[in-house]
Amino acid sequence: MTEPKLSQTAAAGVGRDAAALALRGFLGPMLFAHGWNKVAGPGGLKGTAGWFESLGLRPAAVHARMAAGTEMAAGVGLVLGLANPLPAAAAVGLMTVAARTDHRGKGFFVFKGGWEYTGVVAGAAVALAMLGHGRFSLDSLLGRRSDGPAQALVAVALGGTAAVGLLKACYRPSEGDVEPGEQGLKVGGVLRRTPSTASGVAPPDDSR
Repeated sequence: MTEPKLSQTAAAGVGRDAAALALRGFLGPMLFAHGWNKVAGPGGLKGTAGWFESLGLRPAAVHARMAAGTEMAAGVGLVLGLANPLPAAAAVGLMTVAARTDHRGKGFFVFKGGWEYTGVVAGAAVALAMLGHGRFSLDSLLGRRSDGPAQALVAVALGGTAAVGLLKACYRPSEGDVEPGEQGLKVGGVLRRTPSTASGVAPPDDSR
């Protein structure tokens, strides 16, 4: 009876490691691509900085570089399976800032500019932090396999705290500004936002 139980346990372990590898193989390249696009995409860093300026993230040039660098570093960390839960925390922070700035006031659905995409990415990153990077990773090779609820909580706490701190310190949308992709009407001192395909400033082919 012991042998079949050991086989089932080993199979479950392989399945868990394979699931972690699949998540890393999806999230890592995607984050890296978004970061690289901010640097080398249409408009380059100058275009990204202009977009961030329109969102109210100041100084925009600094935030453009920070966002691009963080996305690429987190992407590489996930692909290699290194330093869990730090790459997941970076993803949570990035997606929290994006949801509060670029997707603010646009509802849930991504096709209306809502926070659906950012929520899915952040949730997947937290799930990966809990799974750990698995045996097919640098963490495993270095003998530091870390997983479980504590790692997920660290990813949420670290990423969320960094995002809140950044927003409090640097998020300065001008009063009455309408965000990219929106139209607005100021009624009684409150800006009422409605989705629109028209935009004076467009993101550089990147929803962050």
